[in-house]
Amino acid sequence: MDFSSSKSNEKKDHRSDLKTLNLYNEIISTLPKRKGWKSGEFYHYQGFWHTFFYLEGLLSAQQHFKPQTNDIIVSSFPKTGTTWLKALSFAIMTRSSFDISASPLLTTTPHECVLSLEGALAHNSFHRNQDIPLIGTHVPYTSLPKSIIDSGCKIIYICRDPKDTFVSLWQFARNANLKGVDSSTNEVAELEKAFELFCDGVTVYGPYWDHVLGYWKASLESPERILFLKFEDLKKEALFYVKKIAEFMGYPFSLEEEEKGMVQKIVDLCSFQNLSELEVNKSGHLHGYLFEKKLFFRKGETGDWKNHLTPTMATRLDQITEQKLRDGAMEARKRELVTT
Repeated sequence: MDFSSSKSNEKKDHRSDLKTLNLYNEIISTLPKRKGWKSGEFYHYQGFWHTFFYLEGLLSAQQHFKPQTNDIIVSSFPKTGTTWLKALSFAIMTRSSFDISASPLLTTTPHECVLSLEGALAHNSFHRNQDIPLIGTHVPYTSLPKSIIDSGCKIIYICRDPKDTFVSLWQFARNANLKGVDSSTNEVAELEKAFELFCDGVTVYGPYWDHVLGYWKASLESPERILFLKFEDLKKEALFYVKKIAEFMGYPFSLEEEEKGMVQKIVDLCSFQNLSELEVNKSGHLHGYLFEKKLFFRKGETGDWKNHLTPTMATRLDQITEQKLRDGAMEARKRELVTT
């Protein structure tokens, strides 16, 4: 069964409408822009930086996307545990339909099991499989389609130490050999230059800290609707958090399942070691994209930043994070006082 193409969410692919495409292009052409980490440009929209492709998809999603009432949105900033969270949520939701030994994750990459709101779904809406109400996104909380916010869909968000996030994002950009694109014309910025841009918030879906704070504040206001996770916590206590995710999703593990080791089986199935060794994740390009699948499986570790950043760079990121979180906490506290 093809999990990325069953039962269309919409009768029509809105991006196939030339008039609509021209409208999106016109909107994007008026936005502030800056050179990206590679040869392309970032466009500033609703406080965040986007590539042309995903911004076009976001505009389409904001205008046309219609969620199901039982949809669960799997959200993250790029390179913060997206692939892992997609795999875990998919395995949790489908465990009653497939034995672990026959899981679609063994033959289908997580990004094709859980399609992107502003990517595959926006650009080819007929891909939507309504039988599995999971949707992935990197879209900032404040830019999510109003239809999602109004629907009350549950959202699972994962964040990661910004030092590891930056290194992983830079490595992804550096090693991305785009299908059909001459790599000599698509050079990535040097680490130091990319670091400065990251600190200034100029990165795909950045600023990083605003992205995280948007979901964090929303989770404080609606904890029953938004589950906020940390990559490092999930690494340390995978069993605990997998059960927490399942409970939040509405797919809790029964006592019998726990006794039979189902939680551990899902943790093992979705482990970096297992997924990265599967042939489906080692070769070929992601459906609908130019990226090689193997790019989504680099190390999956915490603390790899120590191998790439100088102490001065690490300190600078820590200081920015501390200041952003302090300001965010103060704003959240003020909001709480106003509403109580």
